[in-house]
Amino acid sequence: MPPTLKALRALSDPTRLRLLTLLEREELSVHELQDITGLGQSRISTHLRLLEDAGFLLHRREGKRRFYRLAPATARSLAELLQLARRGARELPETATDRTNLRRVLKLREARSQVYFNQVAGRFDRSYGPGRSWQAFGQLLLRILPPLEVADLGSGEGLLSELLARRCRRVIAVDNSEKMVAYGARKARANGLDNLEFRLGDLHDPPLEDASVDLVILSQALHHATDPERALRNAWRILRPGGQLLILDLREHGFEPARELYGDHWLGFSEAVLHEWVEAAGFQQVEISVVAREEEAPHFETLLVAAEKPAPPRRKGSARRDKGA
Repeated sequence: MPPTLKALRALSDPTRLRLLTLLEREELSVHELQDITGLGQSRISTHLRLLEDAGFLLHRREGKRRFYRLAPATARSLAELLQLARRGARELPETATDRTNLRRVLKLREARSQVYFNQVAGRFDRSYGPGRSWQAFGQLLLRILPPLEVADLGSGEGLLSELLARRCRRVIAVDNSEKMVAYGARKARANGLDNLEFRLGDLHDPPLEDASVDLVILSQALHHATDPERALRNAWRILRPGGQLLILDLREHGFEPARELYGDHWLGFSEAVLHEWVEAAGFQQVEISVVAREEEAPHFETLLVAAEKPAPPRRKGSARRDKGA
């Protein structure tokens, strides 16, 4: 088949347009392309072979992985077709999500410390060691926390809030169940945690003043929200500039019985959707990673989202005054 016709054939599939657009921006592995697009490995590999055969792509091996990129000669010899491919990709509804997922995957690639943590966590339970436990590690890590003021939204009975209150300056636990709030408050008093306050309220509009806390935590709470985007906007509202948002929640899954069994409103969230919502709420430095996966079916996975509320830029005059002081 003549080269031009082969190239036109390669561009005739929407999935190949998506892949070509991504690889024009960055060299990516097959695994990373899976993560970005949500497509299966065999399907992606088939499309990549067609694009490579048509002269659009090159690949290199790194161990067992293959990395693909746009062929340098392509931009010159097939420039008109590439322009059409870009235009076609912009018309696809998946393109915006692909861009968001590409940013997330590239951030994960940089997070070498996270890779190390996952390796350590994977080895933790393989061999017995006297005194080694996640409980002990948790208590150690709590000691590292600075004396923050924290809002735990959708706190339930306040297990996490109790742990944080043993180190943080002040913890406000918010839940919409009167029974949960009453139970948590009684337990806090019994344990002498004067810095732990339970408030009855909705995580969509928590009963806290603007810019009043350093850290907002939503631990397995967001999938119960009817309007998660509103909850995130109000998390931004109650945070001080420079404050941090931390979310632990389920990765998107298809276990429908969760709605009845656990009262879940959402069947988890995709990384792309969470990333878009968190950024739209005004947060920056958004990082999302999978931090746990259950061994038994339906194999629920837990996502950790970390983001910051930007601090206003310092004026030059104030910097000079600080230096003079």
